[in-house]
Amino acid sequence: MKIGRNEVEYVANLARLQLDNGEIDEFAQQLSDILLYVDKLSEVDTDNVEPLAHAVEMNNAFRDDKVLRKSSKEATLANAPDKDDDYFKVPRII
Repeated sequence: MKIGRNEVEYVANLARLQLDNGEIDEFAQQLSDILLYVDKLSEVDTDNVEPLAHAVEMNNAFRDDKVLRKSSKEATLANAPDKDDDYFKVPRII
């Protein structure tokens, strides 16, 4: 697929970019080269290839959630700078 000056100017206008004539020609050539390369990928036979989520085999990287030590309510509230009964007391934010 060939990208022309009109397409580059249209996209540049949408992106609010000011490009000079040299830049428009350069971007048109670069975008055309990219699309031609992508078109080559359609020639590859992928009939017997299963889709992948990752390029390499991956296992679950997360560990199981385990309670290491359980804190009591009193021990937790003992660390509070200010408390009211069973609650942390924090400054009012307006």
